[in-house]
Amino acid sequence: MIEQRSPESLQLIPRPIVAWAGRYASGDEIAPHTHPRAQLLYAVEGVMRVLTPNSVWTIPSHRALWVPPNVEHHSFMMSDLEMRTLYVSADMSASLGRECRAIAVSGLLRELILGLLQEPAEYPIPGRGEHLVALILMEINRATAQSVEIPWPQDRRLQRVCQTVMNSPGVTHTIEDLAALVGASARTLIRLFPRETGLKYRQWVQQVQLAEAICRLERGEAIARIASFLGYSSPSAFTAMFKRSFGVAPNQYFAKVTN
Repeated sequence: MIEQRSPESLQLIPRPIVAWAGRYASGDEIAPHTHPRAQLLYAVEGVMRVLTPNSVWTIPSHRALWVPPNVEHHSFMMSDLEMRTLYVSADMSASLGRECRAIAVSGLLRELILGLLQEPAEYPIPGRGEHLVALILMEINRATAQSVEIPWPQDRRLQRVCQTVMNSPGVTHTIEDLAALVGASARTLIRLFPRETGLKYRQWVQQVQLAEAICRLERGEAIARIASFLGYSSPSAFTAMFKRSFGVAPNQYFAKVTN
């Protein structure tokens, strides 16, 4: 790596994309903030959880989160984390999407990001850095969506309910118990979930369980132990649910993306 500047100073570099590398310990937190540039948050190794105004995203290794310019985000490191970040100028970011989305990082995109990190922040134009940037934009555009997105409500009662479930993903919460917690009826919560999150209650809980499962898989926990913690009757029942969601079994999820 030729040089390493602060993320703040990189916002001012007169280049369409600039790259940054960071390392964090499990439990580290990056306070809520925004950038004038768009950002691609790439987890090389480890798992991070990123809160945006409307969702909670779980980003494991070989995946990345696209964050458009000026979108507030709040990051938590769920394990030791190697992060690579691309800051994309606002004028170039519009073509890559105005909403947050999580993507799989292909082997080519990974090497392009590493290649840009080997260039000076103010790489010569024309030159190698400019060509890397053009390819990076193409790879982000064609990347497949891969994420565990947990839609986050705006209703304060439902926020409290959702936070309770997030804090105890291994506990079976009935809708009646959660309704009593916030002084609402079960019928009200059943109605609020799809209106506020786009998901029915059980679907939303499954997203929380998938996020928890990914964090535990990253730490090397056995599938049987994860299934038991999340309340599944057997490892095979958990594996079937996981495969329906991601198209691969839990023990294949962290296979390196090579497309």
